[in-house]
Amino acid sequence: MKNITKRPFMILSDFLAVYKFMIDIYEKDWRNGVPAPFLEYALSSGWADKTMSHRNTIWEDDGRIVGFCFYESHIGEAFFSLRPGYEEISSEMVIHAQKYLIDKDGNLRLNIFKGQNAVTKAAADEGFKQDGEHVDMIFDFSKQLDYKLPDGLSFVEPGNFDMEKMLICCWKGFDHEKEGPWDGDVDDGYHLYTSPHATPKYPVAIQNEAGDYVCWAGMWWTPENKLAYMEPLCTVPEYRGKGLAAAALSEMYRRMKTLGATHMTGGGSQFYSSIGYEPMITWTYWRKK
Repeated sequence: MKNITKRPFMILSDFLAVYKFMIDIYEKDWRNGVPAPFLEYALSSGWADKTMSHRNTIWEDDGRIVGFCFYESHIGEAFFSLRPGYEEISSEMVIHAQKYLIDKDGNLRLNIFKGQNAVTKAAADEGFKQDGEHVDMIFDFSKQLDYKLPDGLSFVEPGNFDMEKMLICCWKGFDHEKEGPWDGDVDDGYHLYTSPHATPKYPVAIQNEAGDYVCWAGMWWTPENKLAYMEPLCTVPEYRGKGLAAAALSEMYRRMKTLGATHMTGGGSQFYSSIGYEPMITWTYWRKK
């Protein structure tokens, strides 16, 4: 007989248990919810607001986590992680999101993955309507990824990264120069890579002849799921269109395959399909009109 209870998520005492729960329920198409690095990356990053994380909620059956409703970067969005066999709590999870994860302007978006059928039904029953979707891709390591690095560039020795150069590369690579110069704060980077499951020796960095980083591919190796969780990927503007991202992911493929990885995450852009990624993860977005 099930004995399901719920309680608030406490970052310091609950994070490791939630991480293990996400490992346990992981499926390649995210049909049970996001992979474990998705949450850890947000909780460890400066771009995510953690001040409302007490509104995230855990459901347990005699102390075993069976459900988790949470936001990623800001209040006003909701994600659902659900252990198979506990679909009956889906309605309660959606109702919780409506009450506690709505932002101050009354906005709430439910992020539901294809295959989360019970959550989808619960959202529809509560009056939510789907208003969009997108598909992310993965690279299956049964195939080969082998794009060469252009002349004049080189890979930085694994695990021997310069934090400042990495942060400057990401600042430029995500077009933040439009907002002004990088603020010089390296602590965000060190904080990120001291999170419990960070794998700082596995990212791939490409440098030019001057030693500046011009492409960065992050990696959160998740051996329990044989998952190479690649996040983030960027190239500085003046080096785009030269094949650097494809070369970086090819190097990532070579390194991670030797560790036992069977697949690697990517995104939804045409770039990924052009180098052999395949559609796998369908996000659907639900709102109340």
